[in-house]
Amino acid sequence: MTGQSGRVVRYRFRSTFRRSWSGYLGIAMLVGVLGGVSMASVAAARRTQSSFSVFFRSTNPSDLTMSIYGVDAASSQYSQSVTDAIKRLPQVTHVGSWVGIDTIPLKADGSPDIRAGVSSVGSLDGLFFDQDRATAVEGRLANPEREDEFETTAVGARLLGLHVGQVVPTGLYSLDLTSQPGFGTAAVPPIRRVDMTLVGIVKLNNEVTEDDVDQLPTSAIYTPALTRAMVAMNAVQGTWYGIQLVHGADVPVVERELVGLRPQNNVANFREASVIEAKAERAIKPEAIALGVFGIIAALAALAISAQAVARQVRANDEDLDVLRAMGARPRTLVADTVAGVAGAIAVGALLAGLISLALSPLSPLGPARRVYPHRGVSFDWTVLAAGTTLLIAALVGLALAMAARSTSRRARSGSAPVGRAVATAAAASGLPATAVTGLRFALEPGRGRTAVPVRSALTGAVLAVILVSATLTFGSALRTLVNRPALYGWNWNLGLTSVNGVPPQAQALLGSDPKVQGWSGYTDVNAQLDGRTTAVLLGDVRPAVAPPILSGRGLHAADEVVVGAATLAALGKHVGDTVTASFGTPADAPFFLPPTALKIVGTATMPAVVGSATFADHTSMGSGAVIPRAVLPPAFQEAATNPDPTQSGPPLMFVRLRSTVSPSAASADMQRIADAGSAAFAADPQAVGDSVSVLGVQPPAEIVNYRSTGATPVVLASGLALGAVVALGLTLQSSVRRRRRDLALLKTFGFTRRQLVATVAWQASVVGIVGVCVGLPLGIAAGRWSWILFARDINAVPQPTVPWSLAFVGLGVLVLVNLVAVVPGRIAARTPASLALRTE
Repeated sequence: MTGQSGRVVRYRFRSTFRRSWSGYLGIAMLVGVLGGVSMASVAAARRTQSSFSVFFRSTNPSDLTMSIYGVDAASSQYSQSVTDAIKRLPQVTHVGSWVGIDTIPLKADGSPDIRAGVSSVGSLDGLFFDQDRATAVEGRLANPEREDEFETTAVGARLLGLHVGQVVPTGLYSLDLTSQPGFGTAAVPPIRRVDMTLVGIVKLNNEVTEDDVDQLPTSAIYTPALTRAMVAMNAVQGTWYGIQLVHGADVPVVERELVGLRPQNNVANFREASVIEAKAERAIKPEAIALGVFGIIAALAALAISAQAVARQVRANDEDLDVLRAMGARPRTLVADTVAGVAGAIAVGALLAGLISLALSPLSPLGPARRVYPHRGVSFDWTVLAAGTTLLIAALVGLALAMAARSTSRRARSGSAPVGRAVATAAAASGLPATAVTGLRFALEPGRGRTAVPVRSALTGAVLAVILVSATLTFGSALRTLVNRPALYGWNWNLGLTSVNGVPPQAQALLGSDPKVQGWSGYTDVNAQLDGRTTAVLLGDVRPAVAPPILSGRGLHAADEVVVGAATLAALGKHVGDTVTASFGTPADAPFFLPPTALKIVGTATMPAVVGSATFADHTSMGSGAVIPRAVLPPAFQEAATNPDPTQSGPPLMFVRLRSTVSPSAASADMQRIADAGSAAFAADPQAVGDSVSVLGVQPPAEIVNYRSTGATPVVLASGLALGAVVALGLTLQSSVRRRRRDLALLKTFGFTRRQLVATVAWQASVVGIVGVCVGLPLGIAAGRWSWILFARDINAVPQPTVPWSLAFVGLGVLVLVNLVAVVPGRIAARTPASLALRTE
């Protein structure tokens, strides 16, 4: 820009600022507020999605956890030699451990107060205190050097009826004492009595997002000082090792080495940190997506509404440009004169948006990790701040430049008659009333100069708003369907039966003869190795009557096949049709040994979260795990695993699918009847006294547990978007009335009544709404279904999108809203004085 052009622009900016400052302020505020909310939402989405990983890493986590427990009390004792051997493995950098101990609160009479669901956990060497560090959400962590302090989870405190600061008389018991006939009464006193103080309520790093099945048993955590005393008394059972590995360690290789180190007569189970993180991220993802979608919606609203404000400001300058052009001003001068003030307002607004985004950042992250998130407060997400600011400035200044260049072009301004005029002419020929014809013209004809209205952006905004509202509602409907239909997250049956020593044949016979039962299959849960990687496995029948829902491929048809979860398939680096090697134990464990056996991957399935807490052994869940035919086990293995007592020889799990005509209450009663019959069979068997059969209800995985908390989030997002669209339309209508005052005054002079002027504005609003519904609704439904299918596949759920019935009211709701919005502008139009037209004409 030359010096003379610059002087012209500066002079014009100073001389017109008093007239234009309100428009500049409006642009800055719209860009700042809407852009700030948008950037804050996107930044919150990113912070929420990464929140668990940030928290998890702050706890100095183990890469791999191994639990070992013996078949009897003697083999369940802690072994320092095993710990030392693990430390010597080449890929291991550090090992921490904890053991199960019998520290039990005492009643007033001195008897132990045994509460089901709470396990006493003793840290041996700082595990839970420095490695896999617990996070205090109330109170503080216990002092590792004190014997009389402990901490527990919120669930544990509730089950024990305790609060922080409470002193609990506690007895320390050895394994010999707990096995005596009188244990549970004052007749068997503890070895020692300690007055323990509950100093903190904590969250463990693997309990932030949990499957329902993982919630119990929960833990009461005792210090290394007390645990060392318990080890000296031979009062511990089972050992859990937290193992940190060198970067890039081959986890399957380490697991095979660890299996070889476990003591004789001990079973080993593993849990990988990567599995915990993946599950948590899947559980948090819907909230992060919701925030991200809201941020995108807010960004589109910011661009659409701000674009309308920019367009009005640019077009308001058309008549001044005619004068400047007549005086010989060059096109570049005209463009600079038009854009200078607008660009400055956009830049100020973008800066304000960044400040608002920073001010809102302490509200994130959302979701289950918020309470334990280590870095609260203001968050500088420079990626979002830089990208958001650049997008706002580039898009809006680019729009202003394009419109200014168009306004300075004579050819662009002397084009053909507007489309709106042709549509209005056709409407008049069809017999529509004058108010409808005029409203159509106002809605579709942009005008020029001081009467210019950004009708294209208003129509585009309405279409975009309906697309996003309907897509959001469709996505939300599919999310609610997933939460409410267990078959979509792996529970492809109604109820189950479970027993530690196998569901007896008597219960199985009742299932086979029950007319309410459509089908049932028995399963055994184990941890086996697939290509050396420990995997939760369900052992079942070939061609089972009931099996987890298949996502791709097919189910089991032969003994040399396997169906895996999609996440497990990805972790193995395999595809359907590939071969994987399955194994269990070592030759020293024979006959409980499955030598490496090739299995063909014939399908993927959504695995159910089932059986017991992952604290003791990992279990199948959503995308993790595998289903393997029981027939793959060698005959000697199967014979040794079958209890010689027929009553205890059944599989520990029965998945039962009832007929669709059976009500939930009747189903529960029927399964309870069969479970009671199984328990009665145990009671009648001298070798099975104390065993029982339980009814297993739906056990949602961590993803579903957390998805419930999203609740009305999709509706809130849709409502927020609708509100933004309504505000944008209201601004457009008010601008239209203000800029077309002369047109309205002329209509009044020609005989339009106040009611007809109100109707004209209402027709204008209705046209915008009808275009938005007709174009936006089908596109929004398609976008919602497509986005849900992608999301469901990503979380390893059965992709079953649904269209909500509420969309039937979207069209009606849009028309009602736009007409309500048109009331105030319509009354303003009705009060337009006719003298204005006579004076200006």
